Amino acid sequence: MDNQKFINRCIAVVQQRIENEYSDSSGACPDFEVFVVWSCKTLQNNKAILSATLKGAPLFEVTHNGDKNEMYVDTYTKKSNECIKV
Repeated sequence: MDNQKFINRCIAVVQQRIENEYSDSSGACPDFEVFVVWSCKTLQNNKAILSATLKGAPLFEVTHNGDKNEMYVDTYTKKSNECIKV
């Protein structure tokens, strides 16, 4: 799969997941945009990390396995943020 097609699919997947998570009982969802933090293509495989402009939105790691033509989605939320002096 070419990189732009993969990114477009990733954005659609993340957008749907965000809408499902942030929609209220009437189905309304706040306005947001999905953005790509990082992406890479190696041989027949793709990987991208995406998030959304909503406060507290998780990170989504999307992987495309080119051998099996499957996509996997991992979701991460920030657990903590601490400063370590060096």
